[in-house]
Amino acid sequence: MKTWIDFDAAPVFAVPVTGLTGRPVCEGMLIEGPQGWGEFSPPRDCTDEHAARWLTAAIEVGTVGWPDPVRGRVPVAVTVDAVDPATAGARVAESGCGTAVVHVGAGPLSDDLARVEAVREALGPAGRIRIDVDGRWDPDTAAAAVPVLRRAAGELEFVEQPCRTLDEIAAVRRVLDIPVAVDQSLRDAGDPAAVHVAGVADIAVLTVGPLGGVRRALRVAESCGLPCVVSGSVETSIGTAGGLALAGVLPDVGYAHELAIAPLLDGDVVSAARSLIPVDGWLPVAPMPPAPNPERLQRFRLADEQAERWWRDRLTAVQRHI
Repeated sequence: MKTWIDFDAAPVFAVPVTGLTGRPVCEGMLIEGPQGWGEFSPPRDCTDEHAARWLTAAIEVGTVGWPDPVRGRVPVAVTVDAVDPATAGARVAESGCGTAVVHVGAGPLSDDLARVEAVREALGPAGRIRIDVDGRWDPDTAAAAVPVLRRAAGELEFVEQPCRTLDEIAAVRRVLDIPVAVDQSLRDAGDPAAVHVAGVADIAVLTVGPLGGVRRALRVAESCGLPCVVSGSVETSIGTAGGLALAGVLPDVGYAHELAIAPLLDGDVVSAARSLIPVDGWLPVAPMPPAPNPERLQRFRLADEQAERWWRDRLTAVQRHI
């Protein structure tokens, strides 16, 4: 364990992503601090100012640590991306989770309907389904599509980020009789804690990396005044552990958290025993993330020298904003 943060020696990793369309690799850097390891893996296309939140989250656990959890495990939902119905059903069945978050809006509504129907068949009547639109719809499209998808699902737990702006989301919420959640509206904001979502949405979805760490995400939870669900980014189990730390300290509002990330990756930088694979729909909450496994870290070390240099240059640039 180090007595300081050695940014220069931070390993750069790249793990193939097999469970998400449009994101072929999970890549980033692992940051070791005096208390342990964190993960810096912001999307390549985000600004350095926004990536600084991810770096703050990465060094939080290795320096000040996380708040003490109030529960030892949390329920998690399986993520179903824009895949064909057979793949969707198989993914849900293999997950062991009782809740599924189904991404919709990227293609024809008929494809979304078939995917939702397959998920319902795999979950059975007791399972819960929510849909995540990623802000792709306008209010009229959302108002027309959600009831149709609701019938296909049997019932929807809630609809996440149906439109891009808060005004559009508020308009959709007025005409729907199911809960509406905000996600991107919080993580993309200049000051997430200052975003007024009460009266606009029913649920806030919080993601540790883009919100700047567990403590900053807790401030967002307090300021928004809504029930909160925790979502993950495309990250290894070291990064996902931060989402679990947040979920483990937030009030239990009866919703599964969107943290079943490891099954979407073709491998992990931690040992198999420490990889955060859900068991019967649950994941453990730990006081700190697992350390990388040397053999796996070597296996997934980024081999492209130019790409590695890009990440090291980015880390240097982002440090100026924290």
